[in-house]
Amino acid sequence: MPKIILFIASSLDGYIARKSGEVDWLFIDEDYGYNDFFAQIDTVLMGNKTYQQILDFGEYPYQGKQGFVFSNTNAGKKDQNVEFIQASVEFVNNLRQKSKGDIWLVGVAEIIYYFLKHNLLDRLILSIHPIILGDGIPLIIKDTSIETKLELKNVKNYESGLLQLTYDLH
Repeated sequence: MPKIILFIASSLDGYIARKSGEVDWLFIDEDYGYNDFFAQIDTVLMGNKTYQQILDFGEYPYQGKQGFVFSNTNAGKKDQNVEFIQASVEFVNNLRQKSKGDIWLVGVAEIIYYFLKHNLLDRLILSIHPIILGDGIPLIIKDTSIETKLELKNVKNYESGLLQLTYDLH
């Protein structure tokens, strides 16, 4: 069965972006396994804030992949890249049954929180960049109700100082 995977980068102190949403601190000189990961997925899930920010970057980066955006205000609409849906456990479980490849959760804290709270996430691939931002958008919303056990599957250390951890969730 396809896995729902969160492939994401964070600072050493646990932020995925600056407060402004900027990710100018990310290393882009190497792909850190991104191309291989992208080849194994066939579906991309994200929140509306993430989608709107991606559109500001220029060309939509997930061409050729089925895309869904969780949005309460635009649910039922489509554009050339994605279909807007309301977040539901039933939708995610049905999607998992139909997908031929893995599913990438592209997200910010709110969408990650939803998937953790409902035990929908199967794998976490976390690229920790050797930078301390001091403030920003956190990887995980603090809430003791989402305590989740992780099993370390792989560790990669890159010359740049980036450390990539792969965990399976239970």
